[in-house]
Amino acid sequence: MSAATAPIGAVKAEQESPDQVDSSFIRYAASKAGGALISFAMVILLGFFAFRILPGDPVRRIAQERPMSPEQIAELRSQYGLDKPLPAQFWDYIVNIFSGNLGESYVYRKAVSSLIAEYIGPTLVLTATAALVAIVLGLWLGQHAAWKRGSWFDRAATGISLVFWSVPTFWLGLILLMIFGGTLRWFPTGGMVTPGLEASGIEYVIDVARHMALPVASMVAVVYAQYLLVMRASLIEEMSSDYLTTARAKGLRDDLVRRRHAVPNAMLPTVTLVFMHIGGLIAGAVTVETVFSWPGLGKLTYEAISGPDMPLLQGTFVVFSTIIIIMNLVADLVYRQLDPRVRRS
Repeated sequence: MSAATAPIGAVKAEQESPDQVDSSFIRYAASKAGGALISFAMVILLGFFAFRILPGDPVRRIAQERPMSPEQIAELRSQYGLDKPLPAQFWDYIVNIFSGNLGESYVYRKAVSSLIAEYIGPTLVLTATAALVAIVLGLWLGQHAAWKRGSWFDRAATGISLVFWSVPTFWLGLILLMIFGGTLRWFPTGGMVTPGLEASGIEYVIDVARHMALPVASMVAVVYAQYLLVMRASLIEEMSSDYLTTARAKGLRDDLVRRRHAVPNAMLPTVTLVFMHIGGLIAGAVTVETVFSWPGLGKLTYEAISGPDMPLLQGTFVVFSTIIIIMNLVADLVYRQLDPRVRRS
């Protein structure tokens, strides 16, 4: 039996010295960090060349908004460095990236880094709330569905989650917007704060929460099924383990056996999913923020695509991709610490 497939308890019995643990962790972390750096390098390359093939000339687009002479267009093209050969533009892009300069937005006429710093707060608030609700809801439903396998609760929870999982996020967002924002008028239809509201403290928090209700519901409904299904499958696999039979034989109530013994071991496969999905959730906020006019990075990215505003598009692409790479790296490191079978493999 390989270490990767051996029971956790059997692997725990094989003790390692502290020096062996430290050196193996350093090698593991270095290999994962190296992979992350390679991914980041690919992101930088893709961030430059991929957006060069987008249709549309940003300078021509700016010239359409106000009358400009050919000399002014040429000067504007020179100001943004678009008159240089492609290799020279790529070199400027690399130098600017590593000096922390993401360029200047064609549309906003502001530094891209300051725009990202301004818009990333609402995105983090929205996605962190949606991720927390989706994780708690999915794991809770998943463990109860597995423990009551084959019951009406299991069939209903699994079936409903699969239906929502198959629905496109933007489509669900539009439906919620029409029903609860337009027809019933229970929630605001867009923005983060009511225009003209001069509130602070709890009144401001309540207003933001009302604006968040529909976008958070759209994101949670589409992603919680993944946590439910992984938790359900993992717990069903644990339910046939001998240690649960021993726990029941000792007289523990069924609810305690589930919460104290089965669920902690079944949580391991969900750790990777949680970290990977947090990064994906932030990147996937583009459609939700656009539908609900949420003033975050997603909406900023949509406006950059519409431009096209290449510096802004490159900046948001690098930020989104970096968040995903960091989350994947954290998932690898945390999973190794939680599962001794990975440490021994």
